This record gives sequence, C-alpha cells and structure tokens, in this order.
Amino acid sequence: MATLREIELRLKSVRNIEKITKSMKMIAATKLTKAQRAVNSAKAYGAANAEVFKNSEAALPEEGGKKLYVVISSDKGLCGGIHSSVSKATRAAVKEDKEKDANADVTIMVVGDKSKAQLSRVLPQNLALTFNGVGKDVPTFGDACAIADLILTSGVEFDSVHLVYNKVVSALAFESAIQSVFGEEALKNSPNFKTYEMEDDATKDLAEFALANAVYAVLVEGHAAEINSRRNAMDNASKNAGDMINSLTMKYNRGRQAAITNELVDIITGASGKCQYFLFLSI
Repeated sequence: MATLREIELRLKSVRNIEKITKSMKMIAATKLTKAQRAVNSAKAYGAANAEVFKNSEAALPEEGGKKLYVVISSDKGLCGGIHSSVSKATRAAVKEDKEKDANADVTIMVVGDKSKAQLSRVLPQNLALTFNGVGKDVPTFGDACAIADLILTSGVEFDSVHLVYNKVVSALAFESAIQSVFGEEALKNSPNFKTYEMEDDATKDLAEFALANAVYAVLVEGHAAEINSRRNAMDNASKNAGDMINSLTMKYNRGRQAAITNELVDIITGASGKCQYFLFLSI
C-alpha cells in the first residue's frame, strides 16, 4: 500500500498536469476562433474549384489509372485520434483500390510527421514524399502553393489526386473525408472544354491553380479540426485529472486519519498501561 508521502507526491504531480492541460485547452480555444475564420475564408477557394469542375463537366479517369493520395495531418500530437483518422481512411482507400485491381498504381504523399510515422509502417512501398513544418499556425495560400508545386515537380506520375483530410462536423466531432481534384488531362477531355480551342499552357495553369486551391481548402479545414480536437482532448484530460485528484485526496485523508487514529490508540494504550502500573505499586 502506498505511503502518505507517495500519495502526496503523486497528488502534487497530478495537480501540475491539470494546470498544464487547462492552459493548453485555453490556448486551443483561442486558436480555434482564428482557425474557424480561416475556414470560412477558405471555403471560397473550394467553391471556385467546384464551380469550374461542375461547368466543365470533367470526370475522373476510369479505374486503372494512377492514383495519388495526399494525406493531410500535422507534426503535433495531443489532439486525440486526428492523425489515426486520416491514416485509417487512406489504408481503407488503398485496400479498396487493390481489391478492384491487384496491379493498381497507388502513390501516397503525407503532410505531417504523425501520419507519416503511421503509414510508413503499413504502406512503406507506396510512400513517395512527405512534408513537415506545416500547421504550426493557420495555413496560408502560400503554404498550399508550395505543397502543390512540390507535388507537381516531384516526378511522381498520376492521373488523379485525392486529398485525405479531417473536416469539422460539430464542436465535439470530426470525420475523415476524401476530396478528388481533376488534373490537366481530365480538364482537356471534359465536354465543355473541348468546345473551345484552349492553349495547353492555359489548361495546365488552371489545373495547377485548382490543385493549390484544393490543398489550401483542406489544409485549413484539417487545421481547424486538429485545434478543435486538441481542445476537446485537453478538456477531457483536465476532467480526468480532476477526478484523480479527488480520488487521491480521499485516499490521502483516509490514510492520514488512520495514522492519527493509530497514534491516539498508542497514546491511550500507553497511558492505560501507566495507570495500571501505578495502581499495582500502590497495592
């Protein structure tokens, strides 16, 4: 059984942890407001992409094409299952592609060290490129352009790009989603683009800009989901620390009361013994 000193030290440690988790929760709550504003701004980029793809009537390549999955996570932890969520979604998508076609050509690129560590253990043969240092603050369009440029200049061949990310469902929940982006060939072969004589450079620039738009939209959405998840995780950790503090405090008080009771018993027993001794001498 733990001594009073051990319980006291553990109680002090848990109280310090509670202070840290409460501070992290407050920081995450402050950052969340900024992240939500960025999400509202980034929706315009995603809406622009959707409008272009809708009006062009572009379609993804048929099954059998080369697929590129870009997994959006971050380098930081202490945010619940935010990273394992996109990793599981990626593994499920790759497994589905392999079931449809055993020779399916699938490549994976990862933004963030956390999902990189997870996917490198299960799909090392498909991992081609990783990015880190993104997500320390609210992602900018410059970050998205840099990632899109590295994807296009990496030398990896692909017919379609699929962005795997987390989106905020509510204040307490998130879910993984996959957003597909049309490439240059898909735009060239779309019915409405064929109507006009398009220069190759213009179509190529549009495809690159559409990829940067999509990357920016999912980066911001994933960042907001991460901050929201971290706030909830720190809130739960603070509550668990509070419950543990109450339990340890009760255990400490019981042990202290037991020690005091034992001391009183010893004192009373000693006093009783002395009384009996003096009574014997008087007789």
